[in-house]
Amino acid sequence: MAILIDPPAWPAHGTLFSHLVSNASITELHDFARKNSLSPRAFDLDHYDVPAELFDRLIEAGAEPVTGGELTRRLIHSGLRVPFKERPKKIRGTLLKLWNERLPGNQDLGEHLLDQWEEPHRKYHNSAHLLEMLTALETLYGEHEPPRAVLLAAWLHDIVYEGQPGQDERASAEFARDVLTPLVAENQDGAALAPAEVQAVAGLIELTTEHAGEADQSMEEAGLGAEDIDRFFDADLAILAAKPDRYRRYVSGVRAEYEHVSDEFFRMARTEILEGFLEREQLFKSERARSLWEERARANMRAELERRHGRAAPTGSGLALRDVG
Repeated sequence: MAILIDPPAWPAHGTLFSHLVSNASITELHDFARKNSLSPRAFDLDHYDVPAELFDRLIEAGAEPVTGGELTRRLIHSGLRVPFKERPKKIRGTLLKLWNERLPGNQDLGEHLLDQWEEPHRKYHNSAHLLEMLTALETLYGEHEPPRAVLLAAWLHDIVYEGQPGQDERASAEFARDVLTPLVAENQDGAALAPAEVQAVAGLIELTTEHAGEADQSMEEAGLGAEDIDRFFDADLAILAAKPDRYRRYVSGVRAEYEHVSDEFFRMARTEILEGFLEREQLFKSERARSLWEERARANMRAELERRHGRAAPTGSGLALRDVG
């Protein structure tokens, strides 16, 4: 466990900058930054950009000076290095291309949605999560194209995110109705969207409150059935089966989004959620998701509980599904 800093070598704003990182946890890094009055705006996903004038003071405060190469190697080894595909600024073009393929002629709306996905308080529920969910849907549908209503629900399911379970989902569903309805009204002849599609999108988002529910009339009219709902839920939870390094970054991101609660409260709440998942007979609803992700997701969650408590996690079945974020 260490806070690391490399020499000032990156020019910007008339000075040189260092990188400040932790090789243990993002929480440790943020704690060190707060104690040393670093601006939150200086944080960039896995490091703080530090001006040369603060270099010596931060070493005196406990940061370990290392070369740039050593800092990078130790950050990668820790699993906290955020790769290209998880950086919202880097993947924006890819997401816009996907958006324009689904709703041509509406790039301004796509730009607006990505602006919200890229809000600075989002550390996990950002556009990287959106891209991962879209990728997971493609995996679950295999050779078939996911229904447009399912894809649009993915784009809008966390469009409002303030860390208020239930309220966020309802607000996101209402937002979806507000922005998609004009796309029907403005195109009465050969409408780009059917009214049932708009209602199906909002309905899917509302179901994410409990990750449970059945297709209503609007979903059926939009061509959606139980399998589509199952795949939508499973894609949202695919992060549970991520590679171990990505899973740890996901957990760190969720913790950062709940930085207003104490470590003890977060530990207790997170433990309750994970144990509830592990006591289920099945984590994922669709057969394909279970075959691809079930085993690895359980291993990730058990490993997280063991890190938190230093003991093996329970197995079994019985409790209802709980939101992981």
